[in-house]
Order: sequence, then C-alpha cells, then structure tokens
Amino acid sequence: MDSNDFWFRIDKLVATCNLIIDRPRGSTHPRYPSFKYPFDYGYLEGTHSGDQGGIDVWVGSLPERRVAAIVCTVDWQKRDMEVKILLGCSDQEAEEILKIHNKGAQSAILLARVDSQAPPFDPNLTSSLSRSQRGERGDGRSILRQPGDEG
Repeated sequence: MDSNDFWFRIDKLVATCNLIIDRPRGSTHPRYPSFKYPFDYGYLEGTHSGDQGGIDVWVGSLPERRVAAIVCTVDWQKRDMEVKILLGCSDQEAEEILKIHNKGAQSAILLARVDSQAPPFDPNLTSSLSRSQRGERGDGRSILRQPGDEG
C-alpha cells in the first residue's frame, strides 16, 4: 500500500459518512469556555475514534472540501490518542490547528497530504459541499449533506 492508497481510503471514509458540525467556528468549547473554535469542528457520523465518539474533523476555509492532512494527538494525562481529519484546510490553517493540539498535556503531529498535483475528486465520492448544502438536525448540530442527498 502506498501513501496515495492511504489518502484515497480517508477520502472514501469522508465521502461515505455524514459530517456533523457540532462546534461551529466561533463557538466555545463545552468544558473550556475560554477556547473559541477558529474553524468548524465536528465528526464523521457512524465512525469510531479513540474517545469512543466519531472521528473528529476540522473544516477549513477552502471551497474544495478535500482531505488536506490528518493530525495525530496524544494526551498523556487522559491516556488517550486520536486522529483528526483536516478537510478543506490551507497550509496556514493546518499549522494553526496543529498549534491548538500542542498545548498542555497534549502533543500532536501533522501528516500533510503531498499529492497536490492530484485532480479534484469525483463529486460522487467526495463531500465537496457549499454552506448552502448544510442542513439542520434540530438538536443544535449541523449536518453537511453528501452530494445528491435530498433536503
């Protein structure tokens, strides 16, 4: 397996799961109110992560919602490790996210995608979504709909 296969599998995971934005940009962390989210933050519905929740996703400002990188985190106090997907993030945004995860007892590394020459993904296999495709769940969380989903 080469690195392109690794990124393809992450793309497929993102493309086949609904992205739930439960912490929109500008909102505060539920346990740490002094922290404001600089970007949309959520998880892939129906997936599993180290914290028993869904796989976490940061969503940047780029219009093409492409997997740009992953951040691997370790928190020695919580005895926890996680992977977070960076979707539609510029290099600068990825660095800002990395800094967030390198504070206190937490440490993180950034694995950036380097196949910048790759063509855009098939819209039927990606979650390239505009803000107008966001739907409300009725529980305060947003769901980013997959292309072709009905309202």
